[in-house]
Amino acid sequence: MAQAPVVFSEALNLNALGVPEARIKHGFTTMESSKWIVSVEPSQVTMVDLANGAQTTRRPIQAEAAIMNPTSNILALRSGMTMQIFNLELKSKIKAHTMTEAVIFWRWISPSTVALVTATAAFHWSMDGADPPKKMFDRHATIGSNSQIINYQVSPDGKWCLLGGISAGEGGVNGNMQLYSVDKQVSQPLQGHAGAFAKITIPGRSDPAQVLVFHDKKAGQPEHKLFVMEVGRDPSLGAPFRLAPQAIPVPPDAATDFPVTVAIDPKHDVAFLLSKMGYLYAFDVHTARPLYRARISQDTIFCATIDPNDGSLYGVTVRRGKVLKIQLNESSLVPYVVQTLRDNDLAIKLAGRLNLPGAENLYAAEFERLVQTGDVAAAARLVAGSGNILRTPATIARFQQMPAQPGTPQPVFQYFSILLESGKLNQQEAIELAKPVIQQGRTQLLEKWLKEDRLECSEQLGDVVMPVSVDMALSVYLRASCHQKAVNCMVQRGEYDKIVPYATSVHLQMDYSTMLNQLLFQNPQGALDLAKGLVSAEGGPLIDIQATAEAFLSSNRIQETTAFLLEALKDNKPEHAYLQTKLLEINLIGGAPQVADAILQNGILTHYDWGHVAKLCERAGMFQRAAEHYTEIADIKRVFKNSHQMDTEFVVGYFGKLTAENSIMLLKDMMARGPSAMPVVVEVAKKYHEELGSEALVAVFESHKATEGLYYYLGAIVNFSEDPFVHFKYIQAACLLGQFKEAERVCRDSTIYEPEEVKNYLKNSKLPDPRPLIHVCDRYDFVDELTEYLYLNSLLQYIEVYVTKVSPQKTPMVVGKLFDLGANEDFVKRILMAVGTLCPVDELVEIADTRNRLRLLQPWLEACVATGSTEHGTHNALGKIYITLNKDPKAFLTNNMFYDPKVLGPYCEALDPSLAFVAYRKGNGSCDDELIRVCNTHGLYRDLAKYLVGRMDLELWAKVLTPTEEGETEAPERRQLIDQIVEWALPESNSADEVSTTVKAFMAADLPGELIVLLERIVLQGSDFSDNKNLQNLLILTAIRADPSRVATYIDELDNFDATDIAKICISEAHMLYEEAYTIYVKFSRPEFTPDKDDQSEMNVSAIGVLVDYMKALDRAKTYAMQCDKKPVWSKLGKAQLEEKMPAEAIESFIHAEDASEYVIVCAEANEAEIWAELIPFLRMARKQLQENLLDTELIYALARTKNLTDLEKFVNGPNVANIQSIGDRCFTEKLYSAAKILFININNNSKLALCHIHLEEFRDAVAAAGKANNVSTWKSVCFACVKAAEFRLAAICGLEVIKFPDHVDEVVNFYSDLGYFTQLISLFEQGLGLEDAHVGIFSELAILYTKHMSERVMEHIKVFFSKLNVSKVVKACERARLFPEAAYLYMADKQFDAAVKVMMDRATAFDNDLFLDSIVKVRNNEIMYKAVGFYLSTHPTRFTRLMEVVTELVDHSRIVNQLRRAGDSALMIGQQYLKSVQKTNLSAVNEALNEIYIEDEDYESLRESIDNFSNFDMICLASKISSHELLEFRRISAYVYRCNKKWSQSIELSKNDRMWKDAVDTANESADAAIIESLLRFFCSKGEKECFCAALYTCYSHISPDVVLELGWLNGYHNFVIPYFIQNLKQTHDRLLLLEERTAPPEEDENAQDAIANTFGGLSGGFGNVLMIENGGGMMNATGSPHSFNGAPDMSGFATVQVPSPQNGYGHMHNNLGMGMPSM
Repeated sequence: MAQAPVVFSEALNLNALGVPEARIKHGFTTMESSKWIVSVEPSQVTMVDLANGAQTTRRPIQAEAAIMNPTSNILALRSGMTMQIFNLELKSKIKAHTMTEAVIFWRWISPSTVALVTATAAFHWSMDGADPPKKMFDRHATIGSNSQIINYQVSPDGKWCLLGGISAGEGGVNGNMQLYSVDKQVSQPLQGHAGAFAKITIPGRSDPAQVLVFHDKKAGQPEHKLFVMEVGRDPSLGAPFRLAPQAIPVPPDAATDFPVTVAIDPKHDVAFLLSKMGYLYAFDVHTARPLYRARISQDTIFCATIDPNDGSLYGVTVRRGKVLKIQLNESSLVPYVVQTLRDNDLAIKLAGRLNLPGAENLYAAEFERLVQTGDVAAAARLVAGSGNILRTPATIARFQQMPAQPGTPQPVFQYFSILLESGKLNQQEAIELAKPVIQQGRTQLLEKWLKEDRLECSEQLGDVVMPVSVDMALSVYLRASCHQKAVNCMVQRGEYDKIVPYATSVHLQMDYSTMLNQLLFQNPQGALDLAKGLVSAEGGPLIDIQATAEAFLSSNRIQETTAFLLEALKDNKPEHAYLQTKLLEINLIGGAPQVADAILQNGILTHYDWGHVAKLCERAGMFQRAAEHYTEIADIKRVFKNSHQMDTEFVVGYFGKLTAENSIMLLKDMMARGPSAMPVVVEVAKKYHEELGSEALVAVFESHKATEGLYYYLGAIVNFSEDPFVHFKYIQAACLLGQFKEAERVCRDSTIYEPEEVKNYLKNSKLPDPRPLIHVCDRYDFVDELTEYLYLNSLLQYIEVYVTKVSPQKTPMVVGKLFDLGANEDFVKRILMAVGTLCPVDELVEIADTRNRLRLLQPWLEACVATGSTEHGTHNALGKIYITLNKDPKAFLTNNMFYDPKVLGPYCEALDPSLAFVAYRKGNGSCDDELIRVCNTHGLYRDLAKYLVGRMDLELWAKVLTPTEEGETEAPERRQLIDQIVEWALPESNSADEVSTTVKAFMAADLPGELIVLLERIVLQGSDFSDNKNLQNLLILTAIRADPSRVATYIDELDNFDATDIAKICISEAHMLYEEAYTIYVKFSRPEFTPDKDDQSEMNVSAIGVLVDYMKALDRAKTYAMQCDKKPVWSKLGKAQLEEKMPAEAIESFIHAEDASEYVIVCAEANEAEIWAELIPFLRMARKQLQENLLDTELIYALARTKNLTDLEKFVNGPNVANIQSIGDRCFTEKLYSAAKILFININNNSKLALCHIHLEEFRDAVAAAGKANNVSTWKSVCFACVKAAEFRLAAICGLEVIKFPDHVDEVVNFYSDLGYFTQLISLFEQGLGLEDAHVGIFSELAILYTKHMSERVMEHIKVFFSKLNVSKVVKACERARLFPEAAYLYMADKQFDAAVKVMMDRATAFDNDLFLDSIVKVRNNEIMYKAVGFYLSTHPTRFTRLMEVVTELVDHSRIVNQLRRAGDSALMIGQQYLKSVQKTNLSAVNEALNEIYIEDEDYESLRESIDNFSNFDMICLASKISSHELLEFRRISAYVYRCNKKWSQSIELSKNDRMWKDAVDTANESADAAIIESLLRFFCSKGEKECFCAALYTCYSHISPDVVLELGWLNGYHNFVIPYFIQNLKQTHDRLLLLEERTAPPEEDENAQDAIANTFGGLSGGFGNVLMIENGGGMMNATGSPHSFNGAPDMSGFATVQVPSPQNGYGHMHNNLGMGMPSM
């Protein structure tokens, strides 16, 4: 039996992550992709990140539904009609929208679009932009509102939509789908439950197929079918792909089962179908054949999604929350199809399409069959579809051996043709195809296949192609990574510039020097291209730049040398300064200065010798370049003598590089050479005037008397300069050159120059044309001086020109000055007449008036008026003249429309106040203040009264009637004015507006008394305005404010006033005239005043409103209501009685009024007053008018309160709109349990019904009701009630239903425990273990109960049910009960090894050595290991070594040593074995601890061994410590340690003290210090140790000076002991002299070599202009002695300085040939 082709696994469990079971179902939990699972809980949204190890995030969000974007952390939320999209990473809202109808299904159909399905239509809501959801289509009738939508799919091209839903039907669940075409906008109904879109590749087709895979089942028929058909294919491309319907193998026990999900694996083109009963079906999309069927879950997988990366299917089971991963097992799929399904054809297709193993034998057999039948095409297609199974050399050979049929191509060509159609040929196939194609000369086919990437390239293929096409071979070599051969192809193609980039990119090492030398003589241009590539290689040049340049120059290739150096020096590095200089030099001297000029022009080189290049440029006549490079002013002056040969633009730009001082010097030098340089100097001055300073530049021009140049220079900058000096000098230069118009322009337009300076210069110059002076004086108000200058110089015509054409507005100043100068009056009049109306009148009049010349202006003024002048000044002046002359002034003031009353009014006051009144009145309000003042001052009250009434201006009235200050006594003028108004002005008026305005003015002035008198005279004493409604209203209102006692009289006498408005004013808080208001309403409610009955009724209501709302006279109001007997009146009374808390009376009034509008308040007040019997008639009356929930609800409640249960049951069972649930809750809350029971029975609310039975002590009925309710809260309430009543059997029935829910387990435990029923509680949980859906909480709580009450059963329970326990909770209970062995077991079983170790260390009863050692190596916190070390040292020291063997690899040994030291001296001894075992790590702490142990044990051998093998410790400290040890061997070790640390003196002293002479001699020799050795020798001499002296000479021979030995031997008589030393010394000296003579002997000269060097230098003259190059040394010699350094190219010594070997090098190793010791004697 083959292994199943599908692998199942549980990825995670949502219950274990804390997601409530009730929320793991359709609508609350969603999985839009394999990245996220989102669950909506009552107060939060839980998000499980599957891509990050099921990391769970909870957000406090309240929503109805949530879906996560399939690719990004973007969450869509839905609550009611509102939807929002949030970016969780950016913490921002992306979009929001409120729908007009409820969304019943939604999902992401792409990373940017959400599909929304309502009861009527489907919408697409894009996340981009601000557009609302777009309606796509209306739901079809077959999938109407009675269907539950479970799926919505959109095709990959977005042009097809599939909506799926289910609905109840006869014999099962019907499925209906709607397929909608976006382009055609038509729908097609399908009968089925689920479907999905996919894109597949069909063999033989170039375009992919978009297929719809869906389940089909007709209503009432048992057959289930799978359809696969292509949608959206262009008919012009061919017929769409479609398969015959395939029967789905539904098992017999799943006859009523139906699919809920169809998901397509895009990697394998396999369709997974999940059913409601948990069955999984797998189908091959290409054939629609079933691959596998199995029941993978007992629960429904309500949501599923495909992981596009590996084709896995993820699904979530309802309630249990298991997240299942379903994946195709590639290794077993084909064997399963072959062995189990026995479908060889399908197996072959799957293996070929998916390149799967398992079908090799099938392919081989089928291939043989086809070959035997001679079906070449079918055999070739079989091979092409087999993946790599049959595509072998043997297959090619088989086709090559097959004979060709007449009229058909060779079988091998057919084979290759079919392979090319299906894909790419492998290496062997490509080679075998290329050989015959090349033989036939059809290389274009190879080129075509290579371009289409149909051939796998290899080196062998390139070799085959190379003879016929280098280009094609290069393409093959490049793809096959045959780098060397690719370079050879580039060489043959002449693409030298591509060689280096390619070789660098593929890291190919090549001998570029040889290649370059070969090309230099054969192909100079190719050599140049290659050299450029080498020097520009990524990572730095691959050749020596200088040597390569020498090679080019040796062949006299100046052009190539220049091109190469330009490429090599393009980075412009400082280290290339010499080469940059040489590059410019060879072109400047070698006859190509234009090349050097181009190089300098581009500015790519900057590090050359500027001074040297400047001189070369000057010699070559490149003066501009020379000037660019010179820095000394003397050199620059010399070069600029040729400035006429330089470009003017360059010369001007050059000055930008000079300092200001040098620039001025150079400009002076240029000006001194004559006027020819002046244009250039002017241009320089123009451009750099800001840097050089205008004064210095002006000085340059003036010093050379170049006024014209100065004029042109200043003319260019004067328009932009803000320097007064520039403007003055320009005016001066213009005047000197006679450019008066230019001087006039600057004087007229400039604002910069100093006017005083310019004015004085122009006056003193006495120019023939005074216009510049006129403009200066005019602009800066030197008018008097100008007038005087012109008048005294007899330039009268310019005065007239000035006032007429330049500044007519300054004519008054000119006339005034002429008056002062005594000018002729005719001349002045002529000027005035010439100026005309342009002259400012006011100023001129003032000037003439101050000089008593006003009458002189009368002709001019009259002329102005005659010309139509309307200026106030003109008419004002003329009016003054007429008033003064008394020339009919009143007519002028009355008729003239253009004078200013504010000017002539004051002028008239002193002469005639009445004229002033006329003038002010002419102002039409602008002179009201002056008019009032004149009238009050001169007693013109009647005129003022008439004026005020006629003006009708309330503000003006306020000025005269309102006191200016608060509390001010009434002025006599005010009283006289009011009398005039009342007596004369107003009675004479016939205008209603004037009367109205006057009345308003009196009201605004708060003159009620005067206003009443005024109104009574108008209204009551018979006038045209007696029946005026407004005046009657005003009279009553004034009386209300000023004299309320008259109001009643006025109400009786007057009939034409606004009754409603007046009544409202009367009842206002400001007046509270309630009786007057009541009288008005009663009076006007009569028919003679109000004929309309509705208006009469309104007046009646208003009248009773005054009684009830303001007078609070309810008894009087009731009497009035009985008199009227109108329903609105009763209704108003009822509302007032409600407000006064008189519900019984109000109910009576409302019944009279038949008004149920206030039923809400009536019910509330009646309930508060508890008058339910009185309320019932009102409610019955109200129900006749309204069908309101509240009325029926309150009627039920009233019947319940009156205990009228019979009527209550009758009413409830009849038609009503009452909220029985709420009223039932209300009765239950108020303990009306019998009534509540009737209500809950009516609405089948079994939860509340059970509670009613509880309160009525009907426990069996309560359990029965709880069973019907099947609600955890109900079960819990009934359970607790039964427990209290000691009905434990019934309580257990309920309790088992409660403890199914983890959230309620604690509450059950606490309730039983509080009552002391522990045995019953344990029994309940033991029964709960057998529940089908027993959860972790039941097992955990039972374990906790055992810890409290039956501790002996704890260990057995936790061992049996460990996998179902909440370990953290149970372990805490064990610790509280001091059951530490059990706690340790739980910690270890839960892999909490840290906690397990802590428990065993803290609690002796829990300690077990084997368990401890097993746990200690698995702890996460290493600190626990160190605590364990201390624990073992103090508690179990004999087991310490075993502990350290276990944790050696996990601890810090230095820290362990410190811990041992702190534990006491004996601790180090305990840990000795451990320390020895870890000393191999060579840690200082370990070494020092062991050394201390060895010293304490006096084990010098171990100490010596430790020091030799492990040197990582403080040696000096150890040596110092044991230097005074009582044992000799320890002191020797001390000396040894000093010696190892090069403390020679301390070591020798210790050895000398212990008479260890050999140690001392060895130490001295090792020191190689002559002073230390000499000191030791002298010590031996002082002690008479001759043998030791001799041994020291032998041992330290190489470090002793002969003179010291001779001296000590002579002084101490040791002749025989020093003779061997001197013999050896003389032998060495002799040998060294011989070797020195051999090395210093002069070598024989080689004449041929000298001739070659001479020839080399002779050949350089052509390339360097006969400049002799001298080098230091013999040049760059190669190994053969040839004076060529680059494969035959001559050495260019001018580019390099070769280092001559130092003479000392010959003696560097002579010392090594001498022996270091004396020979044995």
